[in-house]
Amino acid sequence: MILSRLLPVFLLALVALSPGLAGAAESTPVVSARDTATLVTDTDRYRPGVPLHVGLRLRLQPGWHTYWINPGDAGEAPTLDVRGTGGATGQAGVIAWPVPERLRDGPLMSYAYTGDVVLPAELRPVAAAEAADGAMVLKATADWLVCAAVCVPEHGVFTLTLPDGDPAPSAEAPLFAQAAAALPAASPFAATIAPDGTLGLSGDGLSSDTVRDAWFMPLVAGAIDQDAVQKLSVHAGGLTLALKPGDAFHSAATLDGVVVLKDAAGQERGLSISARPGAVAGPQATAPADAPAGMAGIGHILLLAFGGGLVLNLMPCVFPVLVMKAMALTRLAGGRASARLAGAGAYTAGVVGAFAALGGIILAVRAAGAVAGWGFQFQSAAFVAAICWLLFAVALNLLGVFGMGNGIAALGGAGTVRSGYLGDAMTGVLAVLVATPCTAPFMGAAIAGALSAPAPVAMLVFIAMGAGLAAPYLMLAGVPGLARYLPRPGPWMDILRQGLAFPVLGTCVWLLWVLALQAGAGAVAVLGTGLVLVGLAAWLTGLAQGMAMRDAPARRIRLCRAMALAALGIVLALLPGLGQPMAGGDEGGPAVRADGAEPFSTTRLAALRAQGRPVFVDMTAAWCISCLVNERVALSSAPVQAAFHDRGIVYMKGDWTNRNAEISAFLEAHGRAGVPFYLYYPAGGGEGRPLPQILTTGLVLDALKG
Repeated sequence: MILSRLLPVFLLALVALSPGLAGAAESTPVVSARDTATLVTDTDRYRPGVPLHVGLRLRLQPGWHTYWINPGDAGEAPTLDVRGTGGATGQAGVIAWPVPERLRDGPLMSYAYTGDVVLPAELRPVAAAEAADGAMVLKATADWLVCAAVCVPEHGVFTLTLPDGDPAPSAEAPLFAQAAAALPAASPFAATIAPDGTLGLSGDGLSSDTVRDAWFMPLVAGAIDQDAVQKLSVHAGGLTLALKPGDAFHSAATLDGVVVLKDAAGQERGLSISARPGAVAGPQATAPADAPAGMAGIGHILLLAFGGGLVLNLMPCVFPVLVMKAMALTRLAGGRASARLAGAGAYTAGVVGAFAALGGIILAVRAAGAVAGWGFQFQSAAFVAAICWLLFAVALNLLGVFGMGNGIAALGGAGTVRSGYLGDAMTGVLAVLVATPCTAPFMGAAIAGALSAPAPVAMLVFIAMGAGLAAPYLMLAGVPGLARYLPRPGPWMDILRQGLAFPVLGTCVWLLWVLALQAGAGAVAVLGTGLVLVGLAAWLTGLAQGMAMRDAPARRIRLCRAMALAALGIVLALLPGLGQPMAGGDEGGPAVRADGAEPFSTTRLAALRAQGRPVFVDMTAAWCISCLVNERVALSSAPVQAAFHDRGIVYMKGDWTNRNAEISAFLEAHGRAGVPFYLYYPAGGGEGRPLPQILTTGLVLDALKG
């Protein structure tokens, strides 16, 4: 009795575990250590003219993933070709892509699938003449890429037979229902894209109650910077996403992709959109919360701007510079009022002029259709590095390494300028440059008002902010009663001056961290090299100043100053490299670029080894995240490139983005199934030395020493 009850259960389990059996809706699997792939259908039978769904099913091992139609900054989309023969013929259409996950790996963003995924397509059987038994044989080929620490292209050939009959849901039909539920729905909202990359959705049902988070994924790689933050703003009846345009942003008439909306309960829904160019509708009241109602009067905006600049003096960005100027004023407290006023006027001119210049640049950049706001220049790695070097020089000046004066003009050996007014003005410029990462109260409303006002009014707003920043120092210098309360000069000033160097050095550390996030470890190495050279220039300048005080020969003084200027020249030469995209891809999408490397060839490699030449082989691909990260962090760094050049190492790149039999054979010969793969052949012959899959600059340099 028990056996008779268990027998049907056993037979059902046997059928479920045997996808190759006749009538099953899942093919014989293609199995690897990374995944199991099959061809599946949503029905066990077919009828000519009645559509059915076929799909590539990938059961990925934990830690592995495959890719969406736009793989992102690295990867390759799967392909599926299905054809029916026999009792009916047919050819499957394009894959219907479920909404993917976003996977971030360092500076790169990928759109991918994990776990058990079905990539469906529709097939419409067409009746064939004189079918033997009425069965339809599905034959499919598929190519897909799976990635974890390495990326491995995979290939499968599948066969599945469906008998003729009334279609009925197969055991795999629930998988297609899940895939259909994961497909992006047609958006009920109007979508618009502005020239600066602002994406807007408008329509009933959008509000801060229904949308708590949102993000956009383009169908075409390179349309946007996929790793950039997408700032969300939600208002009644609409939302905006601030996208960063990529190289392909203007190449199409519309911006197509998927917007994912996340509600308060954490539920996500994907919407397929095609955004047309045009003005993006914002909320009815776009002013910040601290803005006066309507922002109607220019006087209100200017007052807010002045107040914001005034409070900016208390921000940590500006406070060390302000104390430096207060010390200078203390030193002049016993002198003439005209000298104090002249120095304060020069400082004010530097502050206001820098604010006006910054405002003009912001307005010009926005007029050109790009995104720019307060502190936008800190988005440039070259600017961050330059400010870090400048502040490091200021700290060395405060510590007494060179130029015992207080003016920034002392940095160039001009500490003996009679008036010091140039130093005062440059101190004002420095105060503005270091102030831009900070936003004081009232500034948000003032800047918002400036950017929405006509250009002349906007310039007045920036000038008012500069006046607010300069006002305390100008007031101390101009009001005699206040000057009398300043402490008397004394030895305490030297101690305080040296102590102020440490907040400035702390700012340098912060800028180092910012640069590391922006451009990676290679840029940090460039910044560190610049710091060493700035320190050398400061020491040589101080040495020259000491020689001048001791009446040393003029020739030695000139030599020290020339060497200091040469060191600073090298520092400036480092800046352009920080402003260029690193190897491995641009904002417009991944691209394996040679950058001085030779294309890989086994014939060329054999010839170089026969000559005893050292060779570094880099097996890479545009879809390989680890490859691109290694190129950005290690292989493109200045020290590694210099080592290649100085040691005469031939740098060979094997581009496995597309299938290449020669590269595949090379990888197989070295026991590798995918990329990245690095091999160094030292000078004089000998076997190649493999490197780890994750590289650092130091690791590569150590390998090249052997």
